[in-house]
Order: sequence, then structure tokens, then C-alpha cells
Amino acid sequence: MTNTTPAAPDAPSAPAAVDFTAHFSDPEAVARYSEGPPRFVPGFDALHRMTGLLLAEKAPRDARVLILGAGGGLELKALAAMYPCWRFVGVDPAAAMLGLARRTLGAQAQRAMLVEGYIDDAPEGPFDAAVCLLTLHFLDRDERRRTLREIHRRLAPGAPFVAAHSSFPQDEAARERWLSRYMAFAVASGADPVKVASAKEAVAASLCLYEPEEDAEFMREAGFSGVELFYAAFTWRGWVATA
Repeated sequence: MTNTTPAAPDAPSAPAAVDFTAHFSDPEAVARYSEGPPRFVPGFDALHRMTGLLLAEKAPRDARVLILGAGGGLELKALAAMYPCWRFVGVDPAAAMLGLARRTLGAQAQRAMLVEGYIDDAPEGPFDAAVCLLTLHFLDRDERRRTLREIHRRLAPGAPFVAAHSSFPQDEAARERWLSRYMAFAVASGADPVKVASAKEAVAASLCLYEPEEDAEFMREAGFSGVELFYAAFTWRGWVATA
């Protein structure tokens, strides 16, 4: 669920908009990664269950599923447990996080092909479903639109797509109010208040944040239909759509 090494001739091609992966290459951050999402994302485990159920509405029993931002392997593990016949392609630019995904999957790792890179490095498909959780907020407007188009292009017609990321009202007063609530939830969930304050500042300064209505429109512009909000939890939103 993340999303650096110096560029090399055979290295994955990174979006020019922003370098958002350095944190996920830090060994200490990687080692602690699994502690973070449940503390900062309300209903984190339920989000995974809902994602699986929404995909299963249209995906076949033996679905091949694309997961963008698969580092850490938490959603891979949850979906693999829910649907034993599904196979996965997980894409993430952080090699250390892909290593963590392999360890998280354990014996189920044989069902997942893990690709170091970005959406352009993903196989062409067609895939029966796609997932992008806690990732698109790292991408600016242009790169987000392009990434969504590339996900759509790799999906079979009628395939389901689930995306969830940071998305909340962006006028100044509302932004501050919701970021404070984001911070309060993390502290109430056991996170270190000092680190939470630092995380709040990082979110405000570095993430590419848009109004929920605009985020949904990005998906429609990319070619998705039936875009529906299914998850809203403080600063987080999730949508399901059809290719």
C-alpha cells in the first residue's frame, strides 16, 4: 500500500510529478509498516473486507486481480484469504515494501506476481478486477488522471475497480478541522501523539488532496462508469466503479 533508488537503465519509470517513495525504502519504517494503517485509517480491516465483496460482485471465481500500491501486502493477504482461487499481480515501486508483501503473504505468495514499478510497469492484462488502496493521494492531478486511465485500459470490459485514499473537503477551515480529526483518531488508536502531529504536517504539506467530488470525477474521466462512494471515514473515501 505504498507507493527509491537512483534511476538505472532497467529501473521502473517513475512519474515525474512527485517522489513519494523514500519513506517506504527506510528499513525501520518498513519494519513498522503494519502498525500504521489500522491506527490512521478508521475501519481498516473492514475496508479490506468491503473491497473483496465489491470486487466479487462482478469478478469471476478465478479472477486475476491487479493491485496498484501493493507494498506491505496487507490487502493482498486479506483478499487471498477471502478468495482462494483468485490470482494477483501486485505493483509497487518500493522494493523493500514488496519484500514485506512476500513475507506477509507467506505460503500464499505463490498466487501473487509482484512487480517493482508503477502502473506503466504492470502487465497489459486484461485483468478481471483492480484495487488501489491508500495510494492515489501521492499523485498530483495529471499523474492521477493518467494512472486511472492506465488502470482502466488494463481491465476487461465490465471489470470492477475499487479505490480508497485520502479525500476530504479542501476549503481552509474544513481542511484543518478534518486533519485534526485524523490526528485525534490516530492518537485514540494508540499512536504516539508527537509522531501523529508530524504525520499531520506531512499530510498537509505533501499529499495531493482533492475534494471527494473531484476524486470521483477523475475516475469518470478515465472511463469508469457507475462510480459509487462506499466508504467514508474522517479524511478517507473509497469508491467502486466499473470499467
